[in-house]
Amino acid sequence: MLYNFLLSLIDTYSFLNVFKYLTVRTGLAMFTSMFVVFVIGTPFINFFSSKKIHNPIREDGPSEHIVKKIGTPTMGGVLILIGLFSGILLWGDLSNIYIIFLIFIVSGMGLLGAYDDFKKIKYQNSSGVSFKFKIFTQLSVAVAGVLILMFYSDHNELEYLYFPFFKNLFINLSWFFIPFAAFIIVGSSNAVNLTDGLDGLATVPVILVAGCFAFISYVTGNIVFSDYLHISYIEGVGEVSVFCGSIIGACLGFLWFNAPPAKIFMGDTGSLALGGSLGGIGIITKHEIVLAITGGLFVFEAVSVIIQVVSFKLTGKRVFKMAPIHHHYEKKGWAESTVVIRFWIISIILAMIGLATLKLR
Repeated sequence: MLYNFLLSLIDTYSFLNVFKYLTVRTGLAMFTSMFVVFVIGTPFINFFSSKKIHNPIREDGPSEHIVKKIGTPTMGGVLILIGLFSGILLWGDLSNIYIIFLIFIVSGMGLLGAYDDFKKIKYQNSSGVSFKFKIFTQLSVAVAGVLILMFYSDHNELEYLYFPFFKNLFINLSWFFIPFAAFIIVGSSNAVNLTDGLDGLATVPVILVAGCFAFISYVTGNIVFSDYLHISYIEGVGEVSVFCGSIIGACLGFLWFNAPPAKIFMGDTGSLALGGSLGGIGIITKHEIVLAITGGLFVFEAVSVIIQVVSFKLTGKRVFKMAPIHHHYEKKGWAESTVVIRFWIISIILAMIGLATLKLR
C-alpha cells in the first residue's frame, strides 16, 4: 500500500527510488512487522489473559506441562498475523500475483486455525474441529490458491518439479501439479502445526526457513544471480522476499513473548497460517524439495506422528513414548529447554544444507 503510493511519487521525488530495491523493502517489512508485534504484544497478552483465552493442556502429555503451562493464553497467531500483514501491506507490491497468492493462503489457513482455536477454548478440550473438516478446508484453500496462481501468473515453469544438486534435472508434472502443490501446502501447514508443542520450538525454525527463502526468492527473481547459480529465473518472484521478511519480523517479535517460559502460545491460528505460507513459497520459487530440506524438522515431526499412528493401528504397539517426537524426548527425561535448543540446532544445520544446494549443482 505505502510502497505503491511511494512508487507514484518517484517521478517527482527521485530519492524515493531507494524503495524500488527489494533488499530495502525486505528489511523495512521485517522491522515493521517486528516493531508492531513488540508494541502491541504486552497489551494483547494482558487482554487475552483477562478474558481467559487459553487452550486446555493435553492430559496425556508430559505431567509438568499441566503445572507450568495451564492458564497460558493462546491464539498468539493473531499477533503474528497482525505483524505480518503490517509489513507486507506497507512494503509489498500488492499488484504482484505471488504476493496475492500468499496473502490468500495465509488468510485462509489463519481463519481455519482461529476457528479451531475458538472451538478448543469454548469447549475446553483439545479436539477443536474434526479431522475431516480441517483437511477438507485446507485442501479447498490450497487448491483455490493454486488455481489462482496457474490462471493469473506468467510462471512458465510453474508445473515443473526441480531437483537440487542437478543443473537440468526436472519433471513436468502437467495437471498433476495441482494435487502436488495442494499436498505441499497442506502438508507444510500441518507439519508446522504438529511442531508447535513447546515454547519457541516452531518459531525459530519458521524464521530460519523464511530466511533461507528470502534469499532463494531474491536470487530466483534476479536474472543475473539465477543464471550464475544455474537455477530457473522467474520474473517477479523476487517480491516474495518482502513477504519472507515480514514473516521473519513477526516471528522475531513473537519469540520475545513465546521464548521459554512462554507468555503466550502460537495456537493453530499461527502455525497453520505460517506452515501454509512456507509451502506456498516453496511452490512459487520451484524449490519444493529444498523446502523439505530446510524445513526438515517439520517433516521429522510429521513423520513421527504418521509412524506412531500406523504402528499402533497395525501392531497395537507405539514406536515412540509419545508423538510428535519432541514429546518423546520429554518423556525420556530431557528438559523442555534442552529439547527446544537441540531442535533449533538441527534446524540451523538443515537450513545451511538447504542453502548449499543452490551452489552444489
